[in-house]
Amino acid sequence: MSSRLEQLRKMTVVVADSGDFEAIREFRPTDATTNPSLLLQALALPHCQKMLNEAITAANGHSEHLYTAFAARMACQLLQTVPGYVSIEVDARASFDIRASILCARDLIAQVEQLGGDRQRVLIKLAATWEGIKAAEVLEREGIACNLTLLFSFVQAQACADANVTLISPFVGRILDWHQAREPERTFNGEDDPGVLSVQQIYQHYKRHGYRTIVMGASFRNSDEIAALAGCDRLTIAPKLLAELEQDQRPLPQKLHPTTEHQTAPSPMSEACFRLALNADAMATEKLAEGIRRFIADLEQLESQLAERQAA
Repeated sequence: MSSRLEQLRKMTVVVADSGDFEAIREFRPTDATTNPSLLLQALALPHCQKMLNEAITAANGHSEHLYTAFAARMACQLLQTVPGYVSIEVDARASFDIRASILCARDLIAQVEQLGGDRQRVLIKLAATWEGIKAAEVLEREGIACNLTLLFSFVQAQACADANVTLISPFVGRILDWHQAREPERTFNGEDDPGVLSVQQIYQHYKRHGYRTIVMGASFRNSDEIAALAGCDRLTIAPKLLAELEQDQRPLPQKLHPTTEHQTAPSPMSEACFRLALNADAMATEKLAEGIRRFIADLEQLESQLAERQAA
């Protein structure tokens, strides 16, 4: 029997949720995703030092350009390591600013192109706020593919489908975290995991209505969550869980299958409907806000460390 990782590859595109090139080479994922938190961790990795120095030189004393310069170089290096998409994130401080998000995305893509990277394989990550989704809609029309992240609710997924974005990253583990904090005595396993149920609902809705947007489950806490979503379009998995799947020889049945029965897609929702529905979902509202705060904190810490090295 082949490993669960190899079985998973036959039904789902495996993506590495990491900026660690050594781990990516070891597990051979198709795609790779990054975010400010992962880039912050990458600063300490020996093989990232050359890129770090190049980014400091490229910023030319302008600290506000350090993140973009480093992120673009990480993306180009990852493009040489995986055959598929590489996701890089816009400045999380622009999460509620359509224009700023668009400008940041264009800048990232331009720098990737200047460095010789293939822009067609780059996904620009934006938080799935109303503003992030509207920015993605504009960028997609310009030929810049987008990955909407920090997605915790069906209403966010529907708005992303309305905007015809390339890919969404519904979070599994952080949804579980929220429910476990409120029901610590309850055991959530596999199919009963609220994060798993959320992704299953979104996947089935997308396939039923024929949306082109790719569903990529993210933020896993254990391999049971991954097994429960086998068959999803894509799953982005941290190296620790990739290693666990590689060591597991148990059969892995496919859980998600695209439907052959298609229905007419619902009419696009308005901003007021989106905000009202998101506000009614306490979990999604709290986790979206928390995720943006966390990315901003890590981005500011990343910028601080880059600036210190620049000054040195």
